[in-house]
Amino acid sequence: MKSIERVSTGLQGADTVIDFLRLGDNVVWQVDSLEAYSFAVDEFARQAVSEGRRLLYIHFGSHPRLLDESALKNAGADFQVYPIDASMGFESFTSTVHQIITTEGRYAFYVFDCLSELLQYWCSDLMTGNFFQVTCPYLFELDTIAYFGLYRNAHAQDTVARIREVTQLLLNLYTIDQQYYLHPLKVWERYSPVMFLPHLLTKGTAECITDSTSTAELFSRLQIQTKKLDYWDISFEEAKPYLNAPVSEQAYIKENLLNLLIGKRSRITSLSREYFTLNDLIQIESREIGTGYIGGKSVGMLLARKILETQSPGICTEHLEMHDSYYIGSDVFYTYIVQNGCWRLRMKQKTEEEYFSAAPKLREKLLSGHFPTSIKEQIMVMLEYFGQSPIIVRSSSLLEDNFGNAFAGKYDSVFCPNQGTPEERYHVFMEAVRKVYASTMSREALEYRQNRGLAQKDEQMALLVQRVSGDYHGNYFFPHCAGVGNSSNLFVWDKTTDPSKGMLRLVFGMGTRAVDRVNTDYPRIVTLDKPERPPLLAYGDERKFSQHYVDVINLEENKFQTIPLEEAAGLPLKTNTRLFLEPDSELARYFRETGQRGRKIPDIANFARLLRHTDFAKTMDHILTVLSGIYDYPVDIEFTCNFNKQEDYRVNLLQCRPLQTRGLGKTIELPEKLDKSQCYFTSTGNFMGGNVRLPVHYIIFVKIGPYLELNEQQKYAIANQIGTLNRILKNKHAILIGPGRWGTTTAALGVPVRFTDLCNMDVICEVSYENLGLMPELSCGSHFFQDIIESNIFYAALFQSDPNVYFNEEKILRKENILDSLLAESKEEIIYSDVIHVIDTKEDGSEIYSDIIKQKLICTDKYQ
Repeated sequence: MKSIERVSTGLQGADTVIDFLRLGDNVVWQVDSLEAYSFAVDEFARQAVSEGRRLLYIHFGSHPRLLDESALKNAGADFQVYPIDASMGFESFTSTVHQIITTEGRYAFYVFDCLSELLQYWCSDLMTGNFFQVTCPYLFELDTIAYFGLYRNAHAQDTVARIREVTQLLLNLYTIDQQYYLHPLKVWERYSPVMFLPHLLTKGTAECITDSTSTAELFSRLQIQTKKLDYWDISFEEAKPYLNAPVSEQAYIKENLLNLLIGKRSRITSLSREYFTLNDLIQIESREIGTGYIGGKSVGMLLARKILETQSPGICTEHLEMHDSYYIGSDVFYTYIVQNGCWRLRMKQKTEEEYFSAAPKLREKLLSGHFPTSIKEQIMVMLEYFGQSPIIVRSSSLLEDNFGNAFAGKYDSVFCPNQGTPEERYHVFMEAVRKVYASTMSREALEYRQNRGLAQKDEQMALLVQRVSGDYHGNYFFPHCAGVGNSSNLFVWDKTTDPSKGMLRLVFGMGTRAVDRVNTDYPRIVTLDKPERPPLLAYGDERKFSQHYVDVINLEENKFQTIPLEEAAGLPLKTNTRLFLEPDSELARYFRETGQRGRKIPDIANFARLLRHTDFAKTMDHILTVLSGIYDYPVDIEFTCNFNKQEDYRVNLLQCRPLQTRGLGKTIELPEKLDKSQCYFTSTGNFMGGNVRLPVHYIIFVKIGPYLELNEQQKYAIANQIGTLNRILKNKHAILIGPGRWGTTTAALGVPVRFTDLCNMDVICEVSYENLGLMPELSCGSHFFQDIIESNIFYAALFQSDPNVYFNEEKILRKENILDSLLAESKEEIIYSDVIHVIDTKEDGSEIYSDIIKQKLICTDKYQ
């Protein structure tokens, strides 16, 4: 129950009109000028000081301070100024205000600068309304009284309506002929027959204007707009007349729009400033839903295309597929959080104590929220534009795809087959948006942000909505091929490979099987210096270590689906199938030799004709070279490629981001004469991480025999125990060696750790056991690959059937297993010392050496 204590505004006439203030009141003054707001603030502050109230001033505007701190303190006021930089963004600004209110507690009196001042920093009515909607209720709960200003006719009607909805008092204050007129629009839980009429404020009184003649004359002198554009819309409308102006005259306008859409991140913004024209920025905004930044993934895609259009117009004309993407602005994400009552929970989740514990509840709320009507209408227009074409909703957060933080695979992307009635398609799309928003609270995303010192950074989620690249093939929709490309080949497997020429990770069908470490499948690795080079055939037959399944969109069943390669091969592909698929020659030879000539020879996805008889690889090499040259940094791209009956093709560039690399490093002097008994392993090729010489103080080894005897639940327990060791041995020079693939989701193919379970290792090694079906997967370009190189982890694959590989398992097992002592304080219920063998090698002076030029890798005790 709120207190009914009456509090004066300092204006006797105003007190009479509104029946005084109450504790808990938020008072919004709509004014024509800062001077008018200052008039109301001065009287309120003077009254508060005279009553001995605790008075706080939240100063964020560019104007001089409304209250004189020294004068108030000299008068004995209990007064505090909190200057806050609004340019740090909505979340940081709002969080700071929230912390101040929490610290100050109950019964404080507040004066805020005019809310309209926030527009110059955020350029968004939407965010101004969001700030008020999360701040006002908190002040109300604490029995404060707070003053806010709002410039009349400076905001969209929807923003004023949202403010009116939550405030207790909304008062118009007009200035006419140096006199002030008060016109209350909302006064919560107070009423009188003349309360909502205009009043002339005179000294000590308020004269109500009741006659129609005076009222009409008064309001005829006021400039009242019934329809108002959002500040954001105004900024872009005002830019359009400059389209035909000289470039020098466009500079200021262009910079303003650049800051609105892309932000002030130095390296990406600098490239955007160089390549985007004013017309480009206006066109981008015309396809934006809501307001705010379009996010890292959208910027990367658009910037890469613009660079290619500028640097290689011929390639674009001949081989680049157009895009018609939409962008859901980052402001929509915060609005969704605010309007679904999640802001206070988000503030809890941002604290160190509840960083992980509050996330599941917030995730649950994000999955079930509703959207503002204005956003719904814009989304419906977009869906009408796409019709029944399949689309994908992709995360495009502010920190994503930036220099230093790729966030590869940390947030969801959701395919929408987009079949059915408009209402059904709309419902499915909105569910997809909710899923991407909720993925910001996934454990993996939270751990990634925490590990990279980003836990307290603003992470607004914009969205990129793209038409899925591909075509109808029977009841399925998919591109002919897709994949990822790196401008630097960080993983080479023989001396003849030129790492500077880059590589592709290529699959048939949807590119999801290229960006993930897909169980049972091996994408085709293409080295762009020699595209026809076979991928490690010495380590197993081509069919076994190739693609067996294809990701598609099933249009008939309206879902994303995985089908066998054999089924996809039989579909009408509208081009030469042999570009991608060829009969398995080894299996054909086997059938002939065993008298089975009549048997059907299944296809294998080796892309031999594509790489041998088209200039596809040359085009991809050119694209990567141009982009990395302009970025002055290695790049990572995602792409699709579609062909016609004449075997002409179009590449759709879906994404481009800086590729984090360690670089070659200084040349390392390798031990010249090796005693193999001192070595843990040696290899020629098949490693990633440049030239290194690293100390090895601990080796963690998962033994293949005992591991395979475990059931699936126990194998996941092994993964958890590796995670415990990862935390214990952080910064202690540990290397991790295990069978098959680290990070697989199929425990039969390796150890199913999450990346955060091995992120503190200096080195990870994947060991092949071909006869048992466990093989490393050279996952260049995958999300797992991105995590490894971002975390500066050296990677090696040890193919034991290769004569140039030596793995001394017995040397590890002869040394004492210290697992029990390491886990003594970890409270692990079961310690798997029969499966996990950990040795301490500090006394042996063990080191790992690599030379990228010689393609040599050695892990050995100190060389005598």
